[in-house]
Amino acid sequence: MTGFGRREGSLGAWSWAVEARSVNGRNLEVRYRGPPGFDALERVAREGAQARFQRGQVNVNVQARRAELGGDVRINHDLIDAYLAAAAPLVAAGRALPPAVVGLLSLRGVVETGDADEDASARAPIESAIALDIAVALDELQSARLEEGAGLGRLLAAFLDRIEAHTLAAGAAAADQPALIRDRFERRLRELAGEAATPERILQEAAVLATKADVREELDRLTAHVAAARVLLADSGASGRRLDFLTQEFMREANTLCAKSAAAALTGLGLELKATIDQLREQVQNVE
Repeated sequence: MTGFGRREGSLGAWSWAVEARSVNGRNLEVRYRGPPGFDALERVAREGAQARFQRGQVNVNVQARRAELGGDVRINHDLIDAYLAAAAPLVAAGRALPPAVVGLLSLRGVVETGDADEDASARAPIESAIALDIAVALDELQSARLEEGAGLGRLLAAFLDRIEAHTLAAGAAAADQPALIRDRFERRLRELAGEAATPERILQEAAVLATKADVREELDRLTAHVAAARVLLADSGASGRRLDFLTQEFMREANTLCAKSAAAALTGLGLELKATIDQLREQVQNVE
């Protein structure tokens, strides 16, 4: 299920922004990206997402920056010497120009400030404040998913209504199957056996075929599955996985119905059932 939550905050020289978003997924997958030096926030994000959600791909992104406070500036001469030594063969071979001072100073780690080595204890309150905002962003994401879920529930209910209507229509169409099977069998038997096709034999064999083509059990189970799905939709807890399994049972009954059908009308209704069940199954993947 999709959703989005965002929270911004600041404390002292630090400012940050937390974004939590999710997309559909069969299982819960939590992805985290955060600033260096705040490794404990990944555990906060993962545990927070796992406590709120059971399905979907949840992405938590934390961006944090520290304002420049000045302080002593130091040049790492050893690092500059290492860069120059690495570049020397390229310069000697004419493959590169000698490094410029501006370029050297822009290299990572060459310029160090007195504020760069902030200790862990100084970052602890910053980390705690960001952790609280991660929780708020996840709460906003949860609210967005619940709002989307309300609309999804109405869509699923409409699919169940259609499945129920198709099932009732299939029951009416199936009532004509025994007579249809008998007529079809009688014509075929008379073509093959002629006068040997007695009414008693026709009735006996047609009864066996009609029994094999009886779809009342499948229709009863489809009706029961519709009732069970409605109970799950009314449940305030997580029901996505159970609905997912139930759609598999829906499809199994619809397939059997089509296999047993001896009438074009019943086959058509079976195909309509399968199409609607497939649409239901697609949307169930979004349910928590």
